[in-house]
Amino acid sequence: MPMYRKSLMVLLLLLLAAAGGTLYGYYGEDRTVELAAAEKPSEAPEERIVVYVVGAVNRPGVVTVKAEARVADAVNACGGVLPTADMEHVNMAQSLKDGQQVRIPEKAGEERPAQGKSAGSGKSGGKLPDGRININTADEKALDELPGVGPAMAKRIIEYRETQGRFQSPEDLKKVRGIGEAKFEKMKDRVTI
Repeated sequence: MPMYRKSLMVLLLLLLAAAGGTLYGYYGEDRTVELAAAEKPSEAPEERIVVYVVGAVNRPGVVTVKAEARVADAVNACGGVLPTADMEHVNMAQSLKDGQQVRIPEKAGEERPAQGKSAGSGKSGGKLPDGRININTADEKALDELPGVGPAMAKRIIEYRETQGRFQSPEDLKKVRGIGEAKFEKMKDRVTI
């Protein structure tokens, strides 16, 4: 009988080992599936796109947003809209695409008619009745009338306000490449915002 007991003990140990291995494999497999599933969602939020926001926003320029972003997300990344923004003509819920340009127009107001051809005055855009020139709405022809400003400098002023936003004060003209203190002193009495 001692041989029978030894064989029975060995058989019992083998059965316990097989049952333990099966349970370990079953529960170990569930844990592996959980880890693999947890890795997949972390890849999706990293996808980003780049858009260019211009017009009546605080800091126009190129911004990077999530791939599923809307126009509102891009505008918020630029510091929001200016009080002069015409929000009725902007679909803030529109989906964005990589490389897209978003333009936020300004409201038509008192300064807007002076930007194009003046009604009945025949003067160029941006020139006010008192002879001063609004640097936020003036076209190249009106800016060219300023002392020390030629066609190239007028283009630089317009380019600066399109990329950096509206001038907040006449002194902001000194931020335009080529306009220093001396040139600004010559034109400061002829400009307004």
